[in-house]
Amino acid sequence: MTDSKPVEPAAATTTASAAGPRVALLVTCLVDLFRPPVGFAALRLLEQAGCAVTVPEAQTCCGQPAFNSGDRATATRQARFMVEALAAEAVDYVVAPSGSCAEMIRAHYPALLANDRAMAGRARVLADKTHELTSFLVDVLGWTGIAARLEATATYHDTCSGLRGLGVREQPRRLLGQVEGLSVRELSAPEECCGFGGTFCVKYPDISGRMVGDKADDVVASGADLVLGGDMGCLLNIAGMLKRRGSAVQARHVAEVLAGMAEETPAIGEGPKSAPG
Repeated sequence: MTDSKPVEPAAATTTASAAGPRVALLVTCLVDLFRPPVGFAALRLLEQAGCAVTVPEAQTCCGQPAFNSGDRATATRQARFMVEALAAEAVDYVVAPSGSCAEMIRAHYPALLANDRAMAGRARVLADKTHELTSFLVDVLGWTGIAARLEATATYHDTCSGLRGLGVREQPRRLLGQVEGLSVRELSAPEECCGFGGTFCVKYPDISGRMVGDKADDVVASGADLVLGGDMGCLLNIAGMLKRRGSAVQARHVAEVLAGMAEETPAIGEGPKSAPG
């Protein structure tokens, strides 16, 4: 995942032929490895919004784990690789179902590649075109076409990178308000960190465990059936604590609910649904 060999920018799978904005979907590592349905949900939403979507085949890790660990050399190699792989010059936007990865590209790629003559300008182009999914649908497209239905009560966890790095807060709530049958209850502390924090949970497991415990308490106290969020790292962390405590509250990525896929796949941390009969 740290291979920095040159790639062909055009290598991508085209998934729609709409005449709307050309969007490259950044799937992200955690979605690819742990929750592929989120990628398909993001794809469905973008296509419903009228976008012509491509999925660059060469894409890999954005380099955030290395960056957060202080390994600037590896993070820079990954940034260089992803600038080529995502080929932002060939599309109108790059969209990720992750505030964390989107912030990495927008906030840190230009600085990492500032002294690379061949890449500095391209990094800025990519940064300017990259958006978190719900922010893109609301702030860029102004889209109000959610057609999903789900009879449930949900609560929403604001992820640190999305909220503090990109200003993503009202956007997912506005979209969830369009889901027929869904009621949304606020956590008492929706903006408090869940304790995942990338490598933070590895470096400081005791502190991290206490933080996610507090978050799980807040989720259960809300009385919601579902806890939703926009970053898989946070959701995996919260789902794990809920499961360890025997809670029936399900954890899902917000895109799954918005795309009408919440009843098509098991929740995070749950096994396959049993066939009827």
